[in-house]
Amino acid sequence: MAAIGVHFGYTCACVAIFKDGRADVVANDAGDRVTPAVVAYRDTEQIVGIAAKQGRVRNAANTVVKVKQVLGRSFDDPVTQTHKTETKCQVSIDEKPYYEITAGEHPEDVAPEEVAKLIFHKMKETAQSALGSDVTDAVITVPFEFAHAQKRALREAAEAAGFHVLRLIHEPAAALLAYNIGQECSSGKSHVLVYKLGGTSLSVTALQVSGGMFRVLNTHTDHSIGGESFTQALAQHLASEFKRTFKHDVSSNARAMMKLMNGADMAKHSLSSLGSANCFVDSLHDGIDFECNVSRARFELLCSSLFNKSIQPIRALLQETGLSTSNINKVVLCGGSARIPRLQQMIREMFTDVELLMDVSATDILVKEVDESGTEVFTVVLPSGTPLPARRHHTMNGAGKLSSLCLELYQRFVTEQPEKLAKVKKSTGFLPVCWYSAAWVKDGSVHVSCVEQFTGRSEVVTIAAAS
Repeated sequence: MAAIGVHFGYTCACVAIFKDGRADVVANDAGDRVTPAVVAYRDTEQIVGIAAKQGRVRNAANTVVKVKQVLGRSFDDPVTQTHKTETKCQVSIDEKPYYEITAGEHPEDVAPEEVAKLIFHKMKETAQSALGSDVTDAVITVPFEFAHAQKRALREAAEAAGFHVLRLIHEPAAALLAYNIGQECSSGKSHVLVYKLGGTSLSVTALQVSGGMFRVLNTHTDHSIGGESFTQALAQHLASEFKRTFKHDVSSNARAMMKLMNGADMAKHSLSSLGSANCFVDSLHDGIDFECNVSRARFELLCSSLFNKSIQPIRALLQETGLSTSNINKVVLCGGSARIPRLQQMIREMFTDVELLMDVSATDILVKEVDESGTEVFTVVLPSGTPLPARRHHTMNGAGKLSSLCLELYQRFVTEQPEKLAKVKKSTGFLPVCWYSAAWVKDGSVHVSCVEQFTGRSEVVTIAAAS
């Protein structure tokens, strides 16, 4: 059995397998290719991932987030002290930090390594589900600036989860390997810029690639900017809209702001592929439900200063390394926030003649239909190489009044026969407007997000692919 790759981030984690000549990040049981690095403690159980993140509003005191920040650090470390003030889960005073968990009958202190172990175990389950067999060997990514103690803590947590850690590799090198950069072992030298904008930090690294070898020329990390910065800006806007509409200021209400952060986070993700997104928060304040539509243009305006701050480290790094934009041969974008269209546009404008590498659909995504003669017809809705996330519309026709809908999606590698991804069935009940949702695991992580405009003769299907 080949080894798998695991990325343990500050806010999310993911696992990849090698398939069809490329690294393929597999989806979890919720159909997402990234899993929130969040652990919630409830009575006698521990919950990892999206359910823990969504339940944080009611269980904040027993929910651990951003545990990577304190792995391998002492309690007196300034980073630990900052983490202590920001987290809702109490951190004990000791030589090493511990989380005070009060969910069960008896309060207990939980070490950060124990929290990380649960997240690694979730990644192990995700990989095993995708491969259909047990997984032990793993290669794990670490930030370039991680000290020896932090690397050791991360390795020990992974081993406690059942992994046999073959190697720890730096995140910039992992990004190049994922895109197969520098593996041709050519004699010439090239320069690659790896731009990683995650949930809580930004790192920009310049590397020299020569003969299959990577040499880090310089790197810059900024923990004051990340995806959460954009979410907070949008959440503050939503709080202002609520105050304008209902005359209530919820900006100092921690519970209400956490709800707005959850809604803003979902809207932010949607705006990477849509021109507008609807944010709905149930019972935000005094039983008042709040709904607000946010356009991509409004989001970009709210975050314009943050986008500029996200770009500045590139110029500083190039100046420090003595390189210009024309010296860079390729730019690799990674991290969830690097999918924001405006940010990608700003980087393209900076590197006008450079190849920009980002997540794309690895296969053609097709819809299967049957024509009037009964012949199966495949229609490509997302061609291979489509930048992700993406969204497409496809109209399906049917005679008479339809009482149910059956949708089959396929994937296809180049000239191979289409392979079924999913089959979605839904009874319409003759409703004038119908909404369906479904998600499944495969290359490109395609999601059928909704079916609308039911007329009895046609359906307009919106298909979204998330990277």
